[in-house]
Amino acid sequence: MGRGKICLAFYFFEGLLMILKQTPLNASHRAMGAKMVDFGGWDMPLHYGSQLDEHHQVRRDAGMFDVSHMRAVDISGEGVRDFLRYLLANNVDKLQSPGKALYSCLLRPDGGIMDDLIVYFMSETWFRIVVNAGTADKDITWMIEQAAAHAPLLKIVSRDELAMIAVQGPNAAAKLWLALPGLQNLAEGLKPFNAINGDEMFVARTGYTGEDGFEIILLAKAVVPLWRALNDVGVKPIGLGARDTLRLEAGMNLYGHDMDETTNPMESGLSWTVDLVGDRDFIGKTTLLGKPMVRKLVGLVLQDRGVLRDHQIVNSSHGDGEITSGSFSPTLNQSIALARMPFAVEVGDTVRVAIRDKMLEAKIVKYPFVRKGVSLI
Repeated sequence: MGRGKICLAFYFFEGLLMILKQTPLNASHRAMGAKMVDFGGWDMPLHYGSQLDEHHQVRRDAGMFDVSHMRAVDISGEGVRDFLRYLLANNVDKLQSPGKALYSCLLRPDGGIMDDLIVYFMSETWFRIVVNAGTADKDITWMIEQAAAHAPLLKIVSRDELAMIAVQGPNAAAKLWLALPGLQNLAEGLKPFNAINGDEMFVARTGYTGEDGFEIILLAKAVVPLWRALNDVGVKPIGLGARDTLRLEAGMNLYGHDMDETTNPMESGLSWTVDLVGDRDFIGKTTLLGKPMVRKLVGLVLQDRGVLRDHQIVNSSHGDGEITSGSFSPTLNQSIALARMPFAVEVGDTVRVAIRDKMLEAKIVKYPFVRKGVSLI
């Protein structure tokens, strides 16, 4: 592992010693006054003072996120495209130009979602995949096992020496060019869901907020100077709290909440990432073809005062469902949620949510709720 990532934080919790992994930016977060929390075994910033201010900073200007806990995995060798055609639910044949990115699920044979990820096509012998921190070890083990059975000559490398910063917001590009003037000529023309690999940085026009922005992968030893340079031009640090409300407004799934190994893409609002029509076989396809849709993911907007939260029960005329992600939306100034509901419910239906000892009304809406700072509901 990279030097920054083998550092550990020690916490005492109910008499037990908790050892958390740290990103290379851990000291920088603490110097900026971050409230640090355990996030899936990583010592990560929840906020730097005000989660609400951080949310608005990204929607209105530009903010930066430490996402170095996520893992870049490089798969290389002859036949890598054919292997990924089998490994992933989405079809990598959509990737024909170098740097083009694709969102996909990694499925179990029973159709359950092992992880959601982004795959980048760099050449016919090199694809890069970015996976979630909490599932990274499991994902890589699965990839190695599948490669051993189907493509034993491929090389699968976890790039633990790398770190990652996301810069998001309507002014993300302008401020990134201020911080790194030499990057503008290289990356200014990048379209959404495309990346370019420079001498020192891998820069992708991707993100998890519904705003314009970039995700920058670079050596761990170089990430602190970049963080400081961005801060110097007014790109403020953003914690996990605002990251969650931003992605929820943008209608983006969170692994372990809106999807996991007990759910499939069709009931998680991700049918658009699965190619069931073509002849291509992939892990989980047979199961998905034989499984009728009985549940689906919908958006909810609370009509009464209160806050929608994960795991609250939702009553409808077609049966009960459950909120998978819920929170107060700072942009909309009302409570919103994603919920897994019976397939028969429709946009416009009124449902009732159990909040403490009350049943409050909510309306089913089409999500995303917000895109580029503008309400869509």
